[in-house]
Amino acid sequence: MYDLPLYVWALVLIPAIGFPATTSVALYHGAIATGLGGRAAFSIAATAGVVLGGWLVISGMLAGTGVYRQDSGSAVPWLPIAAAGFLIALLLATRIPLVSRILGDPGTAARLTLPHTLRIAGVVFLIVMGLGHLPAAFALPAGLGDMAIGIAAPFVARRLADGTGRREAVRFHVLGIVDLVVAGSMGFLLLDLVEVTPSTVPLLSLPLALILTVAVPLALALQIVSLQQLRAAALEDPARSILPVPAAG
Repeated sequence: MYDLPLYVWALVLIPAIGFPATTSVALYHGAIATGLGGRAAFSIAATAGVVLGGWLVISGMLAGTGVYRQDSGSAVPWLPIAAAGFLIALLLATRIPLVSRILGDPGTAARLTLPHTLRIAGVVFLIVMGLGHLPAAFALPAGLGDMAIGIAAPFVARRLADGTGRREAVRFHVLGIVDLVVAGSMGFLLLDLVEVTPSTVPLLSLPLALILTVAVPLALALQIVSLQQLRAAALEDPARSILPVPAAG
């Protein structure tokens, strides 16, 4: 068991709570932008907040009872299963007609980019490394990558809101996805296949497990949806396309 300082918990809760909260706010503004009205927009945002917050609580309970650490002796890797399951559920939810309508609004990419500012809290990996509980092979790329994405996010979101910066936004989201995939892969590689000291075992316990099972899947889903929206916008507006458009004829 790892007794991490309270400030580490606070830093972890910033993205763990912040991503669900800012996603709900983004859905609210998206609903307003699509003309659904204030009451409907509030209902959608509240529902999203309850669902996302509910998973945060459930995952916290699973981590707190040692399910992710496999305290019961189970060989089932519950943490990656939980993270992957949450991601799949999020992507499936985008197929719901009302949600799909909201995400189809032209301002979606900007709204879903801003929450990534919270990834600056990735500094927590560097802090836990400094406390001697995480290996540098994981903490450095994960922490520095998240911090870079977090710093860039508000600038990318601002340019998108102004109707510019599509190419930069595509690069931003691609790099953001690569950062999450590489960090997650390194975390599990150093846990099961490569022996290092210290190991990445603390990722299976509170509070760090909340980042991998809540913040990371939600951040990844937001970036996938943002890329889809940017691609759709490019197809609708070839003159400002992020990709080459073949000549007619």
